Amino acid sequence: MLDILFQNPFVFIMLVVALIISITIHEFAHAFVTDKLGDPTPRYYNRVTLDPRSHIDPYGLLFLVLAGFGWGKPVPFDSINLKNPRRDAALIALAGPMSNFTLAILLSVVIKYVPLSTLLGSFLHLLAYYNIVLGSFNLLPFHPLDGFKVLYGILPIDLSWQWQQTEKYGIFVLLLLMITGSLEKIISPIIGILSRLLGL
Repeated sequence: MLDILFQNPFVFIMLVVALIISITIHEFAHAFVTDKLGDPTPRYYNRVTLDPRSHIDPYGLLFLVLAGFGWGKPVPFDSINLKNPRRDAALIALAGPMSNFTLAILLSVVIKYVPLSTLLGSFLHLLAYYNIVLGSFNLLPFHPLDGFKVLYGILPIDLSWQWQQTEKYGIFVLLLLMITGSLEKIISPIIGILSRLLGL
């Protein structure tokens, strides 16, 4: 992604803005659902907002730009405040990716009426695409991604406990997949299918 900065700085700026919006929507969805499920922790930390400053981690954004792998500020929650901690944690985790897919779907409708050749059309296309990427990536079942928590919440109790024991290995699995190029092979077909379905 950094090479785009030198090839076309304007496109690079559009990419960064699209990523900031996508991450903000993602983290806001986590906070919003947590709040609705009865845990005031995100509200206490001013996370139930669409203000990017509350959700963007500067280092996470920098890594995303430089290495193609980054993160936003994790939304804190206290399971003590949840009526059904395991189920609710899964719903909170699922909210992030689902918000990205929902935005991508909405944008795909708008894009049909905005020529791709225009500046707005190009930006909306990028925004929709990166929401698909962010949603798909975060549903991978490896800690610290949302997919890990979703799977933990829907597995039977005995299996979920066993699954939780793999949490500490998740980041190493992700790094291994990235280094070997396997991550791209796993996620690219998913992104491709979703993009075609939405006509992007």
